[in-house]
This record gives sequence, C-alpha cells and structure tokens, in this order.
Amino acid sequence: MATPEPQGSIRIDKWLWYARITKSRTLAQKLAVSGHVRLNKEKVSAAKAAVKPGDVLTITMPRRLLILKVLKLGTRRGPAPEAQMLYEDMSPPPPPKETQAPVAQREAGAGRPTKKDRRQIARIRGFNEIDPF
Repeated sequence: MATPEPQGSIRIDKWLWYARITKSRTLAQKLAVSGHVRLNKEKVSAAKAAVKPGDVLTITMPRRLLILKVLKLGTRRGPAPEAQMLYEDMSPPPPPKETQAPVAQREAGAGRPTKKDRRQIARIRGFNEIDPF
C-alpha cells in the first residue's frame, strides 16, 4: 500500500511526469536517480524526494539545461497548457545555431562531367549510344 504523501509536497518523479518534462513516470524515476536533477542546488539521489511550490529544479538533459521554478504541484498529467502552469521556466536561451559554411562553387568545366557532357564526348569519340563497345 502506498504511503500518503505529506501535504504541500509531491514526489519529484511524479511532478516531472505531471509537468511533462518526461514522457513516462519510469523515465522520470530514472532521471531523478541518475544524478541529472538538482533540487534547490542539492543533487537528488532518490525519486521519492519531495517537491513543494517555490522549489527550483535544475535538470540537465542531453541537449539542454532546464531551470524550473515549481509554482503548483498538480494532481494529474493533463494537457500541455495545463502542465506549463505548474512551473516557471527560468532556463537560459539556447546558444545560437552555428552558421554552415557556404557550398563551394566550381568553375565551369571543373569536376565531373554532366550527363549532357558525357553524351557530347561519346559523339565526338564516335561511340554509338546503343552499343558502346
């Protein structure tokens, strides 16, 4: 039988799932235990850590850093707009995307011949297009 949670707090894995930070509660538990989540600057070592309104979560994900201030606890995993009301996103903006180098332009006649060029070469050499041998 599950133990009742203290009033005014909720398990961190449940909150991460309610807030739609992870796709499943199992993934939320793994994220919390993996050491990638900090609760008020302290590393979370168990998925049962309690979260309450006013706490700040720092979550390091593969391609981004999330800093979330807990506003509400939530009672269910609802639609995305409802989930976004559970926290305030204080994450830094993502770094600007690196500009790709422009594709080098070749001078006319440089590089491999086009299909049109190959046909002209074949005509000049006297090859028959049907039987090249």
